[in-house]
Amino acid sequence: MTATLTARTSDAIPVETCTARQWPARQGREKPAVRQWAAAQGFTAKPGEVLVLPDGRSGRPARVLAGIAETPDLWSWAAIAQALPEGEYRLADTRKMNQLAADDAALGWTLAAYRFDRYKKPAAGRRGRARLVWPAKADRARVVALYDGIVLARDLVNTPAADMGPAELAEAARAVALLGGGSFACIIGDDLLEQNYPMIHAVGRASVRLPRLIDITWGNPKHPKLTLVGKGVCFDTGGLDLKPSAGMLLMKKDMGGAAVVLGLAAAIMALKLPVRLRVLVAAVENSVSGNAMRPGDVLTSRKGLTVEIGNTDAEGRLVLADALAEADREKPDWLIDCATLTGAARVAIGPDLPALYSSDDTMAQALLAAGLAAADPLWRMPLHRPYREYIEGKVADISNSADTPFAGSITAALFLQEFVEKTKAWAHLDMFAWNPKARPGRPAGAEATGLRALFAAIEARYAKSRPAGRRG
Repeated sequence: MTATLTARTSDAIPVETCTARQWPARQGREKPAVRQWAAAQGFTAKPGEVLVLPDGRSGRPARVLAGIAETPDLWSWAAIAQALPEGEYRLADTRKMNQLAADDAALGWTLAAYRFDRYKKPAAGRRGRARLVWPAKADRARVVALYDGIVLARDLVNTPAADMGPAELAEAARAVALLGGGSFACIIGDDLLEQNYPMIHAVGRASVRLPRLIDITWGNPKHPKLTLVGKGVCFDTGGLDLKPSAGMLLMKKDMGGAAVVLGLAAAIMALKLPVRLRVLVAAVENSVSGNAMRPGDVLTSRKGLTVEIGNTDAEGRLVLADALAEADREKPDWLIDCATLTGAARVAIGPDLPALYSSDDTMAQALLAAGLAAADPLWRMPLHRPYREYIEGKVADISNSADTPFAGSITAALFLQEFVEKTKAWAHLDMFAWNPKARPGRPAGAEATGLRALFAAIEARYAKSRPAGRRG
């Protein structure tokens, strides 16, 4: 953060913004030399486009014209920051900015500098960063908390599975709990059987890296209960229903749901939102060995439902089901689970949009509105009950795999819903947690998909003084 956001300095270069639609009129008000320079550079104020205007005497940058989207969001600011040369800059006119818009500017600017370079030698001659003077109305604590949460989630997902197994994920969760002042507990290996988490154990038992259930609690017990559940499959071979090599290549990211809930939890704790927070992460590696679960096996879940294994590659819903059953026992005010669960969701709505399922329309609308306001949109999908027959077990109560290729994301969500019985407001996010291509502020690789949307919705619900309104 300190590398790209700075205290006010007298010689910071002002950045003036306009949209492509506003540019023709704005261009007409500029001096002839500026108009000629803009034309020569092909500047049309497209989002992220910058025009550095030199001082007539010294030749040093005097001000910057920058193109921004019609509805500004943090990614417009990330594009501007990425396009500017090294130096210190300030926003020229923040009078029309509310606090949320100022937060977007600061957060987008600093995310433009994110790199995951843990395994790379320092690049020689790397260009210095453009630094931004904190916008006057920005909530610095909020921006830092969101930035730290996003970076934590991205770093966890980007780390190869050799260095991010169940034990390492648990240590990362422990660090989040300790930093935030929460409590941490972990049930490991065969203790999962003794404490009745049989499906988490079944999925992870084939790996030499022991499965575990991570449990964080934080906050005043008198505050409303908010429970977050994350799928922490640190690597997924597919089990005995082995994935092909191409399908296995990105499976280090199969703990993306866990990474998002840990980053979200870190932000919630940093800002001391008035909730009684609980975080449950089922951390496993789905491997192949002589004691791996088999297609056709029947597991008895924590809830007591028997589950027929139709496909060992549908393991994420199994570990989530045991964790959800435990979360549901407490009947939290809101229960949210995050998971990189199905390829079907990506086929339907692509990599950027998490598929949102919810048992409560009011909760769903709050999440959708917050996602739009935060430029982190979600897309609601139906919990279509007639499709429940697709996962009816032949010899057990339910199957973890549908007997049809249709509606794969919906049937996965319907499976999870079977384990949420007491809680009224539950939401499930089926996400990708990965950027297939690089964009400003979003390099190719891990992404904290849905984190800002969830945070904005939680903030609006529980911290009443903070609206989830539109930036601008």
